[in-house]
Amino acid sequence: MSVLVEFAMFPTDKKGESASPYVSKVIEMIRESGVPYKLGAMGTTFETETLAEAHQLIENAYKTLEPDSQRVYSIIKMDIRKGAKDRLNGKVKSIENHIGKVNS
Repeated sequence: MSVLVEFAMFPTDKKGESASPYVSKVIEMIRESGVPYKLGAMGTTFETETLAEAHQLIENAYKTLEPDSQRVYSIIKMDIRKGAKDRLNGKVKSIENHIGKVNS
């Protein structure tokens, strides 16, 4: 099974325009977990083999922010597919392979 998760999580109770110092703690936690991920400008995508692993990583992200935050915002999208692997890279490659082929 492949569980692709795209999420953003950050505290909303901090002064200033940037949440980067807090988001970087979450990314460091994901990196240390060994779960494959890709950091994006508006969120982070990671891939696990089970839904339980995905939920645990999301919970760990919250636990990373919780000590310093009274309020945390998160948006989470999941794509769960049986019998698939390495969709973190494969989905992008599939689209790239189809560019220019539709309606040609």
